[in-house]
Amino acid sequence: EVQPTARFFSPFNRQFSTMSMVFDEYGRPFIILKEQQAKARVKGLEAQKSNILAAKAISSILRTSLGPKGMDKMLVDADGDVAITNDGATILERMEVQHQVAKLLVELSQSQDNEIGDGTTGVVVLAGALLSQAEKLLDRGIHPVRIAEGYEAACEVAVKTLADIGDVIEFTKEDTSPLISTAETTLNSKIINVNRSKMAKIAVDAVLSVADLDRKDVNFDMIKMEGKPGGRLEDTELVSGIVLDKEMSHSQMSKEITDVKCCLLTCPFEPPKPKTKHKLDIDSKEAYEKLYKHEQEYFTKMIQQVKDSGANLVICQWGFDDEANHLLLQNKLPAIRWVGGVELELIAIATGARIIPRFSELSEAKLGTAGKVREITFGTTEEKMVIIEDCKNSNAVTCIVRGGNKMIVEEAKRSLHDAMCVVRNLIKDNRVVYGGGSAEIACSLSVSAHADTVMGTDQYAIRAFADALDDIPLALAENCGLSPIEELANVKSKQLESKNPFLGVDCTQAGTNDMKKQGVFETLIGKQQQLLLATQVVKMVLKIDDVITMGNYQ
Repeated sequence: EVQPTARFFSPFNRQFSTMSMVFDEYGRPFIILKEQQAKARVKGLEAQKSNILAAKAISSILRTSLGPKGMDKMLVDADGDVAITNDGATILERMEVQHQVAKLLVELSQSQDNEIGDGTTGVVVLAGALLSQAEKLLDRGIHPVRIAEGYEAACEVAVKTLADIGDVIEFTKEDTSPLISTAETTLNSKIINVNRSKMAKIAVDAVLSVADLDRKDVNFDMIKMEGKPGGRLEDTELVSGIVLDKEMSHSQMSKEITDVKCCLLTCPFEPPKPKTKHKLDIDSKEAYEKLYKHEQEYFTKMIQQVKDSGANLVICQWGFDDEANHLLLQNKLPAIRWVGGVELELIAIATGARIIPRFSELSEAKLGTAGKVREITFGTTEEKMVIIEDCKNSNAVTCIVRGGNKMIVEEAKRSLHDAMCVVRNLIKDNRVVYGGGSAEIACSLSVSAHADTVMGTDQYAIRAFADALDDIPLALAENCGLSPIEELANVKSKQLESKNPFLGVDCTQAGTNDMKKQGVFETLIGKQQQLLLATQVVKMVLKIDDVITMGNYQ
């Protein structure tokens, strides 16, 4: 049993004894350090300040990515894989964030991405600006709860203002120009903005082909994205059907099949294997031939069952060996193997097929139908894809994204997804606000006016909210190489004089500050969600006054 026999005092710990010297049973001395509780626990104002600092650090990273002239970030993971992106949610998701409050901002960006699909950078920049303003108020001695309440009241005013200044845009399946304009605004800040008109049209066509306009509902499961490096961004196309990143299992199989009847199999094309461990001794030529004949019977029976059902294309979830492949070719049955479960389900929905778990259950009623299945080759490479077109339930579509390299293709897929989300939001709620920071400036002016009617310390928090809203147009102007304060003051004074809430920062130097004339739209629900989510997270951060790290404090 170890008995402490002496206290160890040194010049480093005269105030507190943080360590003790003890001896073990052999008389060897060693030092025990006490738990450093002061370092493991942060309380009060210090906790709020450290949390705000962490959140501001995350916000400042994304600030330069805001707007049409925003910069891209290159992210290199532990394996050396590189991603170049402008999407706020992707940047934060791929960053290795350690701080607890910084993780809240990562989740904030994710929730904006899940709910709206766009505005992931803006929501984090806004949260950072709100916390920056809150820090100034804390220094003045205002209680964090009062700040949180003021922010809540200001947010209500801002959301109401957005609803008041919003425009309703009308569109039909024939006239989709408003949808394309909104999708173009989203793609403005992306790497593919050179081809934004074509990309916006692809996004709108894809969403409308799977949308139910009567119920205002969009089934995103029916839109599939496939990327192939090589070619140019302009080669990106929308295919009315399903594209599989696979090829026919044998190079001599037919490359194009019309009036397709396909069977979807989740059972492997090989003889059944016993579940138990087994060992088979073959001691004669006759025994081997008997086994070979037995195996051949399995294969021929499987092929016959497929042919009897009337199928002229086999799509299998598993692989099959050369023997089965050879027999399929002989029987003129084209086949695709190693098709993933999700893709198999999508093919089943689109073609009206039933997924078949056993060969004995094959029947004509369970086959799916499609107009044409063809295999296409890209460039001079071995890259091939199979396209299933004119399906029975033809509203499934696939985007084939092309680009110079893998990073461009991945970023183009993310950008298209954002544009599709915005179009979906417009179908659900066709109200828009105008971009270029015009909505934020209009909200800032109305929140400032509201602050003048409020008594007590709450008015300081409400004014701080208005100042934080100005941070978005400031960041936009800064990223476009304009003089931020001068530009903001100019636009603000014009809005006050003309009472026109559509005036914003002219990022593209089009010669007018009127965002309605420039055709820069954002969805109303997306902008409202930004304000609500940012305010909620900031309130949560402000109410934390004690950070106890697990394992370091008892």
